[in-house]
Amino acid sequence: MTNISNNIEAVEQKIAQASVKAMREGEVQLLAVSKTKPVSLIKQAFAQGLSHFGENYVQESIEKIQQIKQDSEFNRPIFWYFIGPLQSNKTRPVAENFDWVQSVDRLKIAERLNQQRPAELPRLNICLQVNISGEESKSGTTLSQVMELAEQVQSLPRLKLRGIMAIPQNSDDPKIIEQQFTALHDIYQSLQQQYPDIDTLSMGMSGDLESAIACGSTMVRIGTDIFGAR
Repeated sequence: MTNISNNIEAVEQKIAQASVKAMREGEVQLLAVSKTKPVSLIKQAFAQGLSHFGENYVQESIEKIQQIKQDSEFNRPIFWYFIGPLQSNKTRPVAENFDWVQSVDRLKIAERLNQQRPAELPRLNICLQVNISGEESKSGTTLSQVMELAEQVQSLPRLKLRGIMAIPQNSDDPKIIEQQFTALHDIYQSLQQQYPDIDTLSMGMSGDLESAIACGSTMVRIGTDIFGAR
């Protein structure tokens, strides 16, 4: 049986230790990746103080969000992040139900989210997904197109450009991971110089969070180490 409480404590300790080592105490947000996990486990994580949850699959996530809205035990704000690949025919429910989308990789998706974001809701927080490794199997805009896409997203009134997100190459060589994280941090700093709301560098997962924090990550996306293997 998964012990959510112990898992969260261990993850938060790893984040704290890595942050102290990088002299970045208090700068890193934990995003609990709850994809494929039931509401019962999200409820346990919420009870331990977590409020930020990441989802990958539209239909599954909307069902969970709606169920949680009806549950009185969720008695403080909860923030939903869509972090998976997003098809243009599925943007509406995401625009209507999420607080963040961290996987915007092309203008068409951004435009649809902008058009479909309800006027009564705050602007939708956006991170551009960057294919930092250049692998064909990964989603994300290219390094050469990031700045242009950022300018386009910045002009959309119902969206708020907050930063960038990436998944590095799956490699056993820590130097390769570090190089890719460093390159992403360089892009992040370039964006910060141009856009005042940029404050989120979403990189690092269960297997590489220490390296990500050392390279400047402001948000780590942790699923397995909290909820167990899928």
